[in-house]
Amino acid sequence: MAYRILGNSAEAEDAVQDAWVRLSRPGATDTTAVTNLDGWMTTVVSRTCLNRLRARAARPEEPTDATGPDLVVRPDDALGPEDQALLAEQVSLALHIVLESLTPPERLAFVLHDSFGIPFGEIATMLDKSVEATRKLASRARRRVHAIDPTEIETDPFSQRSVVDAFFAASRDGDLGTLLDLLHPEITFHADGGTTRPAATATIRGRENVTRRAAAFAIPDATFQPITVNASAAVIVRTDHQPVSIMAFVVSHGRIVQIYSLLDRPRIEQLTNNLG
Repeated sequence: MAYRILGNSAEAEDAVQDAWVRLSRPGATDTTAVTNLDGWMTTVVSRTCLNRLRARAARPEEPTDATGPDLVVRPDDALGPEDQALLAEQVSLALHIVLESLTPPERLAFVLHDSFGIPFGEIATMLDKSVEATRKLASRARRRVHAIDPTEIETDPFSQRSVVDAFFAASRDGDLGTLLDLLHPEITFHADGGTTRPAATATIRGRENVTRRAAAFAIPDATFQPITVNASAAVIVRTDHQPVSIMAFVVSHGRIVQIYSLLDRPRIEQLTNNLG
């Protein structure tokens, strides 16, 4: 549950550990008064996750542990059967990008109700909101999540790569017409500054808004190394031979529906260290 909410396995383990310490520490919790241990743990872990989501949104100045999605980076020609499993993951790159665009209360309400069937009354108590307000939070999140049909996401690596190559060519040439054709009207662009560049973290929606940012992708003298990230076509962007970003693309029916851009250099170096 914590992993579904947070999208990062290390952070999810920390959240569960926090709850376990609270439960097991002598005198911290009167376990004899806990009539529903599963419910108690669900509530405590959910609130811990909510606090972590709110801390991310606050963008604290002091770096903390990495909280981005679990990324699997491979050379562009190294797709195998395990990559198909990655595409089928319920917390896929596509879903992560959508979840990152939600507010912490929206994200919690959606995951707890739609994935785990927890009643809105219980979630409302966790969020300190009315049941009706909690229903609306989950409904808004649901509309965004279901805007992308997982069955329509392009899985053929050559088809993915051709769209991504066309995107960078149009960005380089300033061809706004082609860019608009390549981007889905409801595209989501998520920039992840991580712990070293929290101010760079942002979400942009709509192809006109993403197109206006396209000039930033046409970096003079930059090189673009094709790779895959969680079985999606991606690139490592380098300037002066140093990696400055990883960009991953989700493609559907020949158009880009999502872009994820990692800008945290230490994490980029860690992920690409063995790629050459």
